[in-house]
Amino acid sequence: MKFKPIKAKKIYEEIVEQIKGMITSGELNAGDKLVPERELAERLQVGRSAVREAYRALEAIGLIEIRPGEGTFVREMGTKAMNDIMSLAVLTGKDTIFELMELRKIVEVESAALAAQRRTEEDLKNMKHWLVQMKKDIAGGSLGDVADIKFHYALSDAAHNSLLNRLMNSISETMKKEMVTIREKMYLTLGTPQNLYEQHEVIFNNIQAGNIEGSRNAMFIHLDYAEKEFIKNMNISTNIKESN
Repeated sequence: MKFKPIKAKKIYEEIVEQIKGMITSGELNAGDKLVPERELAERLQVGRSAVREAYRALEAIGLIEIRPGEGTFVREMGTKAMNDIMSLAVLTGKDTIFELMELRKIVEVESAALAAQRRTEEDLKNMKHWLVQMKKDIAGGSLGDVADIKFHYALSDAAHNSLLNRLMNSISETMKKEMVTIREKMYLTLGTPQNLYEQHEVIFNNIQAGNIEGSRNAMFIHLDYAEKEFIKNMNISTNIKESN
């Protein structure tokens, strides 16, 4: 286990990030024993209280288990733990929302291609339901984020890949928070909600037609558009705040 000296102000968060990174990269695995607080504090050149606070934070989100008299161990990472990791990352890392957007491109573009190959009539009915609901929500002046994420989950189901579903479920809460944040920013641009709906409609039409490449391209265009609009409107809102 190779740790780096801590220089940031929020020391315990930096410790959490290092250990979390070791767990997600596989350097630390379920059942591995972490070094004692005193030893880790010496390695990181920080106070022991910072290490204790980091361990408590990691235990609270289910990544480690502190066993009195035995030590601190990495826990088996279930769906809830993964969800908590990603939620914590989005809350504490300003750039992590963009990493989540990248992850969605990697996962959902190919999910759309699989859905075009494997979708059933029931899958299409489910996706269509949420597409219609999204249109109603937008027409009523709401964000439409609930129907949006339900559409994406329905699309994931249509891919008929159990591991893909587990991944989507593991980041479900984080995706919900991301979609609300993105849509709130994107509503600053006139016509954006309608554009989002139309992009979902194109995705659905391609999946319904069994167009694999078309489905893949439509999903990429949608996610890329959402990312660019979010960045643009984030800058707009920042400038507005600064001018006030």
